[in-house]
Amino acid sequence: MAFIRSNPNPSGTYVGDCVIRAISIATDTTWERVYIELAIQGFIMSDMPSANHVWGVYLKSKGFTRNTIPNTCPDCYTVADFCGEHPKGTYILATGSHVVTVINGDYYDTWDSGDEMPIFYWKKGA
Repeated sequence: MAFIRSNPNPSGTYVGDCVIRAISIATDTTWERVYIELAIQGFIMSDMPSANHVWGVYLKSKGFTRNTIPNTCPDCYTVADFCGEHPKGTYILATGSHVVTVINGDYYDTWDSGDEMPIFYWKKGA
C-alpha cells in the first residue's frame, strides 16, 4: 500500500476538483472529459457536478457499485486501512469532504490523504 501523487488536472490546480480528479484516475479518462460529462449530468439533475448523487449516477453508468464502510470504528478507520484491506480492484472513496481513488491497494491523490476517514466507496465492476 502506497500513496501515489497524481493530478490529472491540466492546469495543475488541486482545490475543488477532487471528484473530477478521482473519477479521471479511476476510469482512465481525461480530466476534461470527466469535467464535461459531470457538468452535463449536473445540468440534467439541476445540481452541481460535485454533489454526491450527481457523480454517483455518473459512476453507476460507468459500471461502479456503491458500498458503505462498516460503522465499527468510524473515528479510526482510514483510507490507508481501506487500502490494506483492498489490495485488488479500483475504488473511489468519499470522506465527507474529499474524494480519493484506490487502485490495487495504492491511493492516488494530490496530497497524502491516507489518514482521512472514508464514509462510503464506489467499486469498479462486479
